[in-house]
Amino acid sequence: MVVTRFAPSPTGYLHIGGLRTALFNWLWARKNGGKFILRIEDTDLSRNSQEATRAILESFDWVGLDYDGEVAYQSKRFDIYKRYIQKLLDEGKAYYCYMSKEELDALREEQQKRGERPRYDRRYRDFKGTPPKGVDPVVRIKAPLQGDIIFEDGIKGTIVIRAEELDDFIIARSDGTPTYNFVVAIDDALMGITDVIRGDDHLYNTPKQFIVYEALGFKVPKFYHVPMILNEQGKKLSKRDGAMDVMEYKRMGYLPEALLNFLVRLGWSHGDQEIFTIEEMKELFDPKDINKSASAYNLSKLEWLNAHYIKNSSNERLLNLLKDFNIYLESHDKKEILLDALKERAKTIKEMAELAKEILEEPQNYDEKALKKALKGEWREILTLFLEKLKINEPHLPVDYHKIIEDVVKEKEIGFGKIGQPLRVALLGKLSGPGLDEVMAIIGKEESIKRVEKFLRKFE
Repeated sequence: MVVTRFAPSPTGYLHIGGLRTALFNWLWARKNGGKFILRIEDTDLSRNSQEATRAILESFDWVGLDYDGEVAYQSKRFDIYKRYIQKLLDEGKAYYCYMSKEELDALREEQQKRGERPRYDRRYRDFKGTPPKGVDPVVRIKAPLQGDIIFEDGIKGTIVIRAEELDDFIIARSDGTPTYNFVVAIDDALMGITDVIRGDDHLYNTPKQFIVYEALGFKVPKFYHVPMILNEQGKKLSKRDGAMDVMEYKRMGYLPEALLNFLVRLGWSHGDQEIFTIEEMKELFDPKDINKSASAYNLSKLEWLNAHYIKNSSNERLLNLLKDFNIYLESHDKKEILLDALKERAKTIKEMAELAKEILEEPQNYDEKALKKALKGEWREILTLFLEKLKINEPHLPVDYHKIIEDVVKEKEIGFGKIGQPLRVALLGKLSGPGLDEVMAIIGKEESIKRVEKFLRKFE
């Protein structure tokens, strides 16, 4: 059975690179009918944040990634790690190192002067003497002294690390708390993780974890190290480019399925297909098809996908989503016309809310450029005639309002633009927006008359 995991540290929000890693792991587990585990790596007690943990769980909930069993917290597993540290000490595969920080700093300085790579010199590896007084020792694992560590990475191919490049690294700090590479290897083994899909910033942690697997006789999982997401200039993604809190995407009006579709395509593809349902992702995804090179974040692609999912959302769903942006339309009698008009134009729910506001609220000012274009020729006579016809009719649907505009066009022998431009500015304060017939059907006859009359008065 395939068992995967996502293991964030709760030291900050979950950003989209993390969410993409979680998605890849989730898809691979779900495709194979396996298990997906969420593990919070909170051994660094000084840097942990309850808020960050909450944000991770909230993000998972929002995008709909479910996990199997309870969330695992490393901070609750210290007894397990202590047992394994003791086991390695008892078997002579790990040892106490009494080197002080000052001694280590001095050693590194000397090595750098000689042009060597700074590293611990293993002086306590086989120490049998009397430990120095007043030093709380760390525990170091015995790394191999010769040969190579070789592993097959599902994305990058064969990785070879020479033993001499590796240190006897610390597995327990002087206060007894275990270190990252040690606990990760223990947890992955005990939780039965078969496939580790993670960012390639972890690639050089893998040989250290191999040493722990070897020392404890654990089975080694398969590894897939995923290249980073870069910005459009090919540099590391910053907050300004989109490397922000996943929940910020919700606040900006993106739909979870658009974000997941966008992320799955960052580094993975299936032919030329751009739009994937979750079911299609599960059916088609395979980590060995992930690109070897980094992928570029493209905001316009995300907006395009989001617009697609908005267009294909039910009005009932959009009604609920708009509430997050203080637009409440349940009791509006023309809500269906309004939502149909908006979803053809909006790239985000936030933009949809802004467009709704522009239609539903009378304009407080008028765009200067729009006025220059609209207030030409006999615009006043055209709007006055339109008002007369509107008052004697009882329009309800867009088609009824369209008929009145058509009558004015015929009677005045003008093009649609001659009435369209001044009427649009009068109703919306600008020249862009949905069809005028839809706008008037949404706000109704009385409100349409009120806005046009106010406009005529203002520009007498």
